[in-house]
Amino acid sequence: MASMTYRASGVDIDAGDALVERIKPLARATARKGVLGGIGGFGALFDPKAAGFTDPVLVATTDGVGTKLRLAIDTGRHATVGIDLVAMCVNDLVVQGAEPLMFLDYFATGKLDVAQAAAVIGGIADGCKLAGCALVGGETAEMPGMYSAEDYDLAGFAVGAAERGSLLPAGVAPGDAVLGLASSGVHSNGYSLVRRVVAASGLGWDAPAPFDPSRTLGEALLAPTRIYVRSLLTLHRAGLLKAAAHITGGGLPGNFPRVLPDGALAVLDAAAWTLPPVFGWLAQTGGIEAAEMLKVFNCGIGMALVVPDAAAARAILEAEGETVFEIGRIEAAEGAGAVRIATPDGWLR
Repeated sequence: MASMTYRASGVDIDAGDALVERIKPLARATARKGVLGGIGGFGALFDPKAAGFTDPVLVATTDGVGTKLRLAIDTGRHATVGIDLVAMCVNDLVVQGAEPLMFLDYFATGKLDVAQAAAVIGGIADGCKLAGCALVGGETAEMPGMYSAEDYDLAGFAVGAAERGSLLPAGVAPGDAVLGLASSGVHSNGYSLVRRVVAASGLGWDAPAPFDPSRTLGEALLAPTRIYVRSLLTLHRAGLLKAAAHITGGGLPGNFPRVLPDGALAVLDAAAWTLPPVFGWLAQTGGIEAAEMLKVFNCGIGMALVVPDAAAARAILEAEGETVFEIGRIEAAEGAGAVRIATPDGWLR
């Protein structure tokens, strides 16, 4: 009987080693104060004191990119889904008042393609630089029989810290303003529905996007999730942020109540912000009602903030490059924190 090998079973250890060597410079480019050691150890070390913290509370998050990966695989565009992965984790950290410190990734595939994996991890490094955190390690799993050869999946893990007295939400009260920060597009939620709408449209991924003819449909729908870390930390450190909600799956109705205390009602007006054309196209092409759109997608608002002074907060956020809308206010109400959204006729047209 011929000698069996791991490579003949579909797992190439040499390819994995080659990938590690290829991504080491990407990881080094994300280095920041507090990181101890580098890629290649059995664990990552971080010193919060060296990062400037006195009495830190650690905050950890994990997330993935979902079926947006199917679009990346089908179009062969892998350079930006790593940004999505980082964004989905670090945006969940910053809404708790935490500064992202380090990030780890998990990349699983049926057959390791070093160039494909390096493109994905290059995007992760880009996202880490945008968020100010260090890519300190990860795991690459080659699993033939679990995934088709060209398919892959991603998971991300972020760790951040906040000084003990600065955690959010805090102090939300009637009379506070609600600001919305513009999204960069669909971000990373709802892509099972997006792909179904595209299939119904009959368009290919390489066709001009009906809502943005300057780009192909695939390119436009792969626009990466916006990372809001630097702008929100700046606002928080100025003492002008009471609460923030990352608008992901569940939309505004599902995510904003998570940061509102009992007795607080967020009254929002959908006419107060600009609906990006991609959402109008999805709604019309798929025959999707406004309530469903708001429940599935961010509909143009990637972050919802509660602030005590709308004008001062807007000035800081716009200086940080955000597009800001004043979308509502906090009112007193009975019961658990809740959201009410007015959607005028024609909003999705």
